[in-house]
Amino acid sequence: MIRPLGLATVLFLGSLLAACEEEVAEVDPIRPVRAVQVGGEISARSSGLPGRAKATQEVNLSFRVAGPLITFPVKVGDEVTASDVLATIDPRDFEVDLENVRGQLERAKSELEAMRIARPEDIQRAQAKVNEAKASVKLAEQELKRLRNIEAQDPGAISQSMIDQAEAQKTANDAQLTSANEELRIANVGARAEDIAAKEAEIRSLQASVQRSADDLGYTKLRAPFDGTIVATYVENFEDVQAKQPILRLLDTSRIEMTVDLPETRISNLPYVSNILVRFDPFPDVEIPAEIKEVGREASQTTRTYPITLIMDQPEGVTILPGMAGRASAEVAVPDTEGIIIPVSAVFSEGGSPDTFIWVIDEASKVVSRRKVATGEVTQHGITITEGLGAGEWVATAGVHTLKEGQEVRILEDDREG
Repeated sequence: MIRPLGLATVLFLGSLLAACEEEVAEVDPIRPVRAVQVGGEISARSSGLPGRAKATQEVNLSFRVAGPLITFPVKVGDEVTASDVLATIDPRDFEVDLENVRGQLERAKSELEAMRIARPEDIQRAQAKVNEAKASVKLAEQELKRLRNIEAQDPGAISQSMIDQAEAQKTANDAQLTSANEELRIANVGARAEDIAAKEAEIRSLQASVQRSADDLGYTKLRAPFDGTIVATYVENFEDVQAKQPILRLLDTSRIEMTVDLPETRISNLPYVSNILVRFDPFPDVEIPAEIKEVGREASQTTRTYPITLIMDQPEGVTILPGMAGRASAEVAVPDTEGIIIPVSAVFSEGGSPDTFIWVIDEASKVVSRRKVATGEVTQHGITITEGLGAGEWVATAGVHTLKEGQEVRILEDDREG
């Protein structure tokens, strides 16, 4: 049988519980805080910004001509060097096209040479044509003269159609003589300037055709544009492939890039950034020195951050692969020319008071104390403290409205690394 507790026992237990609750309530947990150590400059290691690794060069390779593949010796994971042949299209049709246009070019060059040089046999042949044409003209003139004499002596003996036919024959023979004389002139002095110009233009066109055919033949071999690793293939050997159809993907991982998003409130500190270090999640103990490659000039409309591209060499002992997640941090040392400058987020006021305060962290006891300071102008790097703060002291820079006098805190390691 359970007996009820006496009144004295209940009161005793109640007072004991109240005392325990009061004791627990009086214990404040050690709070992590963001802080900066001030001095002649704002010097701190920035908090890590997340990003992902990517290759410095990456490309999907394709042919510039179409045809059936006859060799495709590479596979995923192969490392290749620049100019290595990665795949080949059957070159026979392209070889035939090249030989064809080369033959046309040689023939055109020979014709141009003949037009520019007067050869004795050509002159003799042209002179013979002229003599033959002259004889034909003379016979036509004599025949026409004979018919007209007959008509004059005996009208009606010769029909008008016979006279017309003789006149037409003479006209035709005159034209043949003119053509023969022109051929003789060309044989003696060469072709006319406009004919030579036309032939030269034809030769230039054929030379361009030869170069294009030679290029097309060269395009039947797909070569690596840089040293890298094959990470994907999209066709099989002996397939018919089209121009610009992706054949394989090549990455250059000799150097690694990573893009991080820098808040617009911190972009003005970029000129003072140094000693950039990157740690990737698979290798948290490996710090990789990096440098800034590119800075985006336009902030994101949604996040108000600027893309910063970092580049780094592959570290010894490990291999950073594209897609690995990591974080980048850097030392930021903003020169102070007008006093001690701290982030604007570190200062606060209380209860409508015109005074300005900061939380100073005692590095030995790890507790915070409120301190009144005098402030100067606000710059793009922070607010100037003209009185109340000395070089080397630690100042809390975030959560200043929730800290309490004498509260024990822990400075975040990212801030201590500076």
